[in-house]
Amino acid sequence: QRTLARLRYLPAGAVTGRDDYRTQQAVMAFQAWQGIGRDGVVGPQTLRALRSAEPPAPREATRGPRIEVYRDKGVALLVQGGRVVRAIHVSTGKPGYATPAGTFNVYRKALKDWSYPFQVWLPYASYFTGGIAFHEYPDVPAFPASHGCVRVPAPEAPLVYRFAQMGTPVAVY
Repeated sequence: QRTLARLRYLPAGAVTGRDDYRTQQAVMAFQAWQGIGRDGVVGPQTLRALRSAEPPAPREATRGPRIEVYRDKGVALLVQGGRVVRAIHVSTGKPGYATPAGTFNVYRKALKDWSYPFQVWLPYASYFTGGIAFHEYPDVPAFPASHGCVRVPAPEAPLVYRFAQMGTPVAVY
């Protein structure tokens, strides 16, 4: 956990010594970024990678806040001043509902929104294009599973919501 925190996959306050959900999600983000199969378990391959890893680097170094979403990896990077402050495991749009690629800006926020098309609550929603948002979801698997939104694990959703201020640039790759 300390290594995951140093690498910015886990907040320092989440270092508990327990293999909990938040740690498993952080491990999945690390595994994805390293190109290791995502299972949330620190096996031999993940342990080797952790020993020599560096914090993830954003694709673009900008002055202000920015969020980069890597659909192929299932990782979102929260970037401030050209430096990653957190790397978070996410799940994007499944086949037929792909999260659109491009550069957008957060344009609407809701602490608890309702999706009429899919009849589900969207806590901590930060919309960045059309009806597509970052939002908390109880199931954030290691594959694209949403209807286009970016699913965020519950422990990380408040952070993403606070970080994604109105106008924050969002790049989806």
